[in-house]
Amino acid sequence: MTTPTAPPTTAPIQTTQQGPAIEVTGPLRDRYAEILTPEAVAFLTELHHRFASRRHDRLADRMRRRFEIGNGHDPKFRDDTAHIREDRDWRVAGAGPGLEDRRVEITGPTDPKMTINALNSGARVWLADQEDATSPTWKNVIEGQLSLRDAIRGELSFTSPASESGPGKEYRVTAERTPTIVMRPRGWHLPEKHIAFIDRAGRRTSASGSLVDFGLYFLHNARALIDGGRGPYFYIAKLESSEEAKLWDDVFSFSEEYIGIPHGTIRATVLIETLPAAFEMDEILYELRDHCAGLNAGRWDYIFSIIKNYRGRGARFVLPDRSEVTMTVPFMRAYTDLLVQTCHKRGAFAIGGMSAFIPNRRDPEVTARAIEKVTADKKREAGDGFDGTWVAHPDLIPTAQAEFDAVLGDRPNQVDRQRDDVHVEARDLLDLHIGRPITAQGVHDNVSVAIRYLEAWLRGLGAVAIDNLMEDAATAEISRSQVWQWIHQDRTTQDGTPITAEYIEGLIAQVLAQATRSHGDRYDDAAEIFREVALQEEFPTFLTLGAYSRFLIDED
Repeated sequence: MTTPTAPPTTAPIQTTQQGPAIEVTGPLRDRYAEILTPEAVAFLTELHHRFASRRHDRLADRMRRRFEIGNGHDPKFRDDTAHIREDRDWRVAGAGPGLEDRRVEITGPTDPKMTINALNSGARVWLADQEDATSPTWKNVIEGQLSLRDAIRGELSFTSPASESGPGKEYRVTAERTPTIVMRPRGWHLPEKHIAFIDRAGRRTSASGSLVDFGLYFLHNARALIDGGRGPYFYIAKLESSEEAKLWDDVFSFSEEYIGIPHGTIRATVLIETLPAAFEMDEILYELRDHCAGLNAGRWDYIFSIIKNYRGRGARFVLPDRSEVTMTVPFMRAYTDLLVQTCHKRGAFAIGGMSAFIPNRRDPEVTARAIEKVTADKKREAGDGFDGTWVAHPDLIPTAQAEFDAVLGDRPNQVDRQRDDVHVEARDLLDLHIGRPITAQGVHDNVSVAIRYLEAWLRGLGAVAIDNLMEDAATAEISRSQVWQWIHQDRTTQDGTPITAEYIEGLIAQVLAQATRSHGDRYDDAAEIFREVALQEEFPTFLTLGAYSRFLIDED
């Protein structure tokens, strides 16, 4: 006789559920509580709860796309979005209040001194840069937000430290009309490791640098900006697809609803600074159309993106010395012409890029050369139909403005210029032939610039004058990625010297020997980072990612 078994029983599987949360792990210094308020933390929590997983999906898309290009599948204009490109009727929102005339924009970091200098500069727009021109130390991230908060409320002042030569210098905003602020948050790929996001299942990840920078600035300043007759405006960096643009658009729409301002109040200008994005300009504008003011030709990151995507595809994709990759080479002309045509077709502004040449007030010859180079660059942009341009130094504003004044006159822009003469195909965007050699000087300059920039970056400086050029993370990326590619593609210099890891090690030693060393400098760390991103077998996607995690996390 058998005993019947009891029927199986089921019960809920117990899981740990909690509300999503943001935890600030960075130290709280003087006035940080004014930025990291309970309301701001709650807003960051909502942003991450709603959008963090989509951000990770988009970053995974990037990896797949790079793999495809690396394996011989060139980017192309998408078949599935052809209807967007072919529909000539839709337009973007266009300029918001204070963005109607953008003929000269000044770029720079958001520390108090640079903020005041930018606001006094006379430019029409200030790109308040929390991205490539800012080393993402915890101090820079939060105190940059404090600078912006104070500046928007007319409360910002700064006194430089006293020295042996005299007392500190006072800086105040004295301009009657200050530039319209367009803030640039970090790109989707960058984390903020001083803030953690804990999801409903208790999983803990670093916060998104994009959402932190955007969220803190927007929540604290949107209403004050609107009350001042302008608005919450943003430069969006490093986009690679229209899906990434759609993610930003959804962030904007949610944020407007969250604080109760009209849909479309936010205006974004997207930097087209990656190769995949150049094939989706129409689609990016379309996805952001309710919030979009225009596109910018981010020239330096664009060159880096091409090297990064084609680094293993053979000799015909190898570029010469960085100094030879000018805006007049075929693939750069195609990219900028297409950008102007696409923008104006959709009622969007086309903003030109930044020439790296900067004046030196102690050296008239250097200044004269910089003005000559910048004049030619801005004359070309204005003549090509751009509506405005960037400069990195206040002394270059009159030069740039003169070239745009000559074309625009009293008009605020030239969006009505349609550039129907432009016919750019996929092969034009990929025509990398320049016909110039790689020189020993070019290799040396890349090693020198990258190490010197990284040394300054580790000390908290994101935009640095080196050899009378303005260098930031994007130009350093070109320098290290070219070195990596030249080694792995077995290139030689013009005089026949093979470019090998051993050859580069000799240049690293030379740069370190020639550096002006001081107690506490970061040259040894900078050289170590350079070796990791330029000499290893694997190619790190961005030079700052590993260095940030290793050197810039503040646990005091």
